[in-house]
Amino acid sequence: MAAEGHTFGLRLEPDTTWNSYLQMLADCRAGVNLPERHVPSTFLVADVDGQIVGRVSIRHHLNEFLRVEGGHIGYCVLPGFRRRGYATEILRQALIVARSIGIGRVLVTCDDDNAASIAVIESNGGKLDCVRPGTGATPGHRLYWID
Repeated sequence: MAAEGHTFGLRLEPDTTWNSYLQMLADCRAGVNLPERHVPSTFLVADVDGQIVGRVSIRHHLNEFLRVEGGHIGYCVLPGFRRRGYATEILRQALIVARSIGIGRVLVTCDDDNAASIAVIESNGGKLDCVRPGTGATPGHRLYWID
C-alpha cells in the first residue's frame, strides 16, 4: 500500500509499541487526544481465516475536510487480496458499525477514476451526489450517500 501512497495502520509508526498503538486507537474512538482536525473514529481490520486482508476507518462525524474528500468511511484491501469481494464486504460491515454509533446517512467518497471503488460503493447502495473536479495531477472525487 505504501507504493500507492497509503499506510495500512492508522497513525502507526515503526517505533510504536503494540500496547501504545491499541491505546491510541481506543483514544481515537473515544475522541481523546486527537490530532488537530481529526474526528473520533473506529479503526478495524478485516480478517479472513486468520489473515488480515484489509482495513476500514469509520469517522463518527464529518468535519470540513471529510465533507469534501474523506467521508464517514475509508476502506482498503491489501493488493494481494483484491478482486475477491473483500472490499464490498468490508464496506457492508462498516455500514453496520456506522449505524450502531448513530450515523444515519453515510458519506463515502472515492477517486473518479477508481472503477473498483465505484462498483463497491454502488453495490452497497451508494447514490452519487456529485463529482468534484480534480486539480492538476489528482483525479476528481465522487461523493456518494448511503441511506
